[in-house]
Amino acid sequence: MKRSHLLSIFTMILVLVVTGCGKTAETKTATSTSPAPTAASTSASSTSSSPAGEKAKLKVGISAGQEEEIWRKVKEVAAKDNLDIEVVTFNDYIQPNKVLADGQLDANAFQHEPYLNQFKADNKLDIVKLANTLNFPIGIYSKKIKNISEIKEGDELGLPNDPSNGARALILFERAGLIKLKEGVGVKATVRDIVENPKKLKFKELEAPFIPKALPDLAAAVINTNYAVDNGFVPTKDAIFLEPKDSPWVNVIAVRTADKDKPVFQRLIKAYHSDEVKKLVVDKYGSYIVPSW
Repeated sequence: MKRSHLLSIFTMILVLVVTGCGKTAETKTATSTSPAPTAASTSASSTSSSPAGEKAKLKVGISAGQEEEIWRKVKEVAAKDNLDIEVVTFNDYIQPNKVLADGQLDANAFQHEPYLNQFKADNKLDIVKLANTLNFPIGIYSKKIKNISEIKEGDELGLPNDPSNGARALILFERAGLIKLKEGVGVKATVRDIVENPKKLKFKELEAPFIPKALPDLAAAVINTNYAVDNGFVPTKDAIFLEPKDSPWVNVIAVRTADKDKPVFQRLIKAYHSDEVKKLVVDKYGSYIVPSW
């Protein structure tokens, strides 16, 4: 009797265990084979809500001045491609590269390529050109004379003290017939490379943003176009000698080298190189800013 009772209990336990395992197996099978409508619908929704690409944001450093209006147009065009651009302005040529390199910016757009190459070499920064933007032909300005031919013996001329803009200024002085540089020095020229100086001119190297303020104390000076415009000069009217518009000193967008192949930057280039941006530059700034695309 007792033995029969124990056998019945054992049989019931075995049935319950088998039944429970069967339900678990059925649940796992259903879970693994069921479709995932949520993921599919999310993907479709994302595509339909942003047809030009996924929403993205970039922080770009630029020089204060007329480029701010140009970048407002770039920002407007980029927004159509679901790209939000935050613009940060600077009043010098030093910080934009440093804050880009340390990750506070995604890109910057304020310098020509020779300056970029020199600055990153001097400061050991891992940044690189992404694309061309604009050419700002520089000029020689004066508060004292109206023509380059009026520069006389012993006059003092101002020029930027950074290596690439300094070289650019010396090349412009040479083009104006004031000096002759050592053969082949090109964009690495310094005042030590002047081999002919028939008027015995003196050269004062200054921080580029401060040259317009120092101009009254100089016979003449080379001033970068953005600083000239910011100080009320109209390059085509006020410069006593102007760089040709086809000069090689083209400004660029720069990014960290590790980021240059990210797809989002192709959207940035597309926005900057748009017809809308080119039209703004040509219509409003065409007398002294040249689109380089």
